[in-house]
Amino acid sequence: MRKPKQFNLLMVRDDGSRVLRLSVPGWVVAALVGGFAVTLIGLAFIYPDYVSLRSQRATFSALSARLDSQQSLIEASQQRMREIRGEINSWRDLHARIWEPFGPGAAPARRSAGIGGGAGASEGDRPPVKEEMDRLLGVVKEEGESIRSLERFLGRASRVLASLPSRWPVRGPVNSDFGQRRSPWAPSSEFHSGIDIGASIGTPVKAPAPGVVVFASQHPEYGITVIIQHGNDTKSLYGHLSRLSVTMDQEVQRGDTIALTGNTGRSSGPHLHYEIQVKGQPVNPHSYIWEESGPAVAKSASR
Repeated sequence: MRKPKQFNLLMVRDDGSRVLRLSVPGWVVAALVGGFAVTLIGLAFIYPDYVSLRSQRATFSALSARLDSQQSLIEASQQRMREIRGEINSWRDLHARIWEPFGPGAAPARRSAGIGGGAGASEGDRPPVKEEMDRLLGVVKEEGESIRSLERFLGRASRVLASLPSRWPVRGPVNSDFGQRRSPWAPSSEFHSGIDIGASIGTPVKAPAPGVVVFASQHPEYGITVIIQHGNDTKSLYGHLSRLSVTMDQEVQRGDTIALTGNTGRSSGPHLHYEIQVKGQPVNPHSYIWEESGPAVAKSASR
């Protein structure tokens, strides 16, 4: 029987004396060499994957940092969109207040009821950013159309608004206001069809709106009187004047001097009786004056 091959491993010192001798069977050496070769071959296959994994790890770290940055931007964008939602809702409230004086049928119809997802919504309840942006864009377009409708409406109404007597003809205390009052001539009460504005004799009276003079003469109750037709069945009357600055059928512009205040007619002291008539009926002048209010109503009742 053939004796198996063996490999001897001999260890000696520098002086040549033997220290250790180790006999290793050949198959063990062959197994070690084979294992080493298999390891090298395995490393040759694994190394490219290892290099790729390291590269991917670096890329993942960069992507993770970029993702964190983008998440911060998304959260900031969501916060800005919540602020935009609040601003758009305030637009709607403002539009409603602007349209309200013109009646329920004047404002354009709404296609949507509002935008959901308030500041207190949870992460799971919030819509995706793209969906939210699309909704915001739709609402902004709708609000833009509402503003354009208001612009068109005001454009049509601008001539009417410009013709309204919206300024004070003179500045002074309101001695007697519109409505029921105690008569300065009798103990009973009476209806006062305008407001009495205290002013010294000779104070210029300014036209509060453009129009045409339809009366400039002596009146049995108001003395020297001017009446201006402003269009749209609206007239303004100025009584107890001392001198006229306009004539019949004369066109006047807002701010033109039409007369000087006085104490003519049935009057208890110098003042201006200012009256606005719509379709021949007196209305409260305060409803038409857009400027800041004049002085408070005085206790006396000049007429």
